[in-house]
Amino acid sequence: MPSLKDFRNRISSVKSTQKITKAMQMVAAAKLKRAQGAAEAARPYAERVATVMANLAAAVQGESAPLLLRGTGKDETHLLVVATSERGLCGGFNTQIVRLARERINELLRAGKKVKLLLVGKKGRDQLRRVHADKIVDYIDLSGFRAIDATAARLVAEKVTSLFAAGEFDVATLFYSRFKSVISQVPTARQLIPAVAAEGAKPPDLKGAVYEAEPSEEEILEALLPRYISSLILQALLENQAGFAGAQMTAMDNATRNAGDLIKKLTLRYNRQRQANITKELIEIISGAEAL
Repeated sequence: MPSLKDFRNRISSVKSTQKITKAMQMVAAAKLKRAQGAAEAARPYAERVATVMANLAAAVQGESAPLLLRGTGKDETHLLVVATSERGLCGGFNTQIVRLARERINELLRAGKKVKLLLVGKKGRDQLRRVHADKIVDYIDLSGFRAIDATAARLVAEKVTSLFAAGEFDVATLFYSRFKSVISQVPTARQLIPAVAAEGAKPPDLKGAVYEAEPSEEEILEALLPRYISSLILQALLENQAGFAGAQMTAMDNATRNAGDLIKKLTLRYNRQRQANITKELIEIISGAEAL
């Protein structure tokens, strides 16, 4: 049976932990507002770029299409770009992204495909290298960036396009978590190369008008496609950032509540033990007095 001192030490320890989790919850809540705003602000740009790309791609076919659009024509080697957070204490946020990536890895391996991994974020690397270390071709550390911006997205996009130019893969797919709400983040897979328009992106209705592009559609796409891929990666990183803040806030709120419940249970046990000790001492005093 633990002593009263043990109970007091345990209660003090849990209270200290509760203060830490409460502080982390407040920090995550402050970051969430900024991250959510950045993610929502990036969506219209990404959607507009996708619409323009879909419009131009509809006019380009065959060998005249840029390589990033038509691909290599093969489907043998797949590059999976798995984007997770650099830090933990966010519940199952990173695990859900990694689980989706593992499911795709297993699916491709069963189909006889070759899989390569480009990892963005320390937590995804730590989980995937336990089983798939031989498939990791590179790891990009974004912990040095104070905030996710176009520079961070360009760093990832340039690595992907350079690997494609070197003939390292045929298809590239990006894995991230789409921010839906504070308590809901949706693990998402999105194809980067060959570039495809986002679901729901349709060419604008020209109402019968005929127009010519200057320069040609092919030249425009050559310049637009790297920006399009970079915009998809930027949107994914911003969605991840907002999702991480929301998941961490929820996890720390749950931890704070659990610490409060534990403090109540320990306090109840402490009071019961203290009362039992007092009762025992009273019995001993009374018994001694009667013996005299």
